[in-house]
Amino acid sequence: MEKGNIKQTWVLSILKILLFMYIITGILLVILAGMLYKMQLSEGVVSAGIVVIYVVSGFLGGFLAGKIMKTRKFLWGMLMGGCYFLILIAGSVAFQHGIGMELSRFFTTLVLCIGSGMIGGMAS
Repeated sequence: MEKGNIKQTWVLSILKILLFMYIITGILLVILAGMLYKMQLSEGVVSAGIVVIYVVSGFLGGFLAGKIMKTRKFLWGMLMGGCYFLILIAGSVAFQHGIGMELSRFFTTLVLCIGSGMIGGMAS
C-alpha cells in the first residue's frame, strides 16, 4: 500500500471516530436535557452530567481508535481526546464569541478529554 493511501486511511478513520464521538455526545445531551426538563435538576447535577458526557465520549473515541490503529493505542486515544476537545473549544468560540469558561475549568476539561481518550485506547 502507498504511503499516501495509508495517511488518507488514518485521517478518514480519525474523522469517522470524531463524528461517532459527537453523535454520542448529542444523544447523551438530549437525554440530559430531557432529565433536566422532567426532573428539574440542579445546576451542579447538570454540570456533573456534562463532565460524564465528555468522559464517556472520550473513552469511546479512544477505544475505537485503539481498535482501528492497533499500535500505540494510548497515543491514538490521546489524539482523539485532544481533537474532541479542540472541536469543543472551536464551537465555544464560534457560538459564544469566546471560550466561555474560566481557565481552571478549561484545563480540567482538557485533561478529562485527553485522559479519557487515553484510557479508552489502553482498554481497547
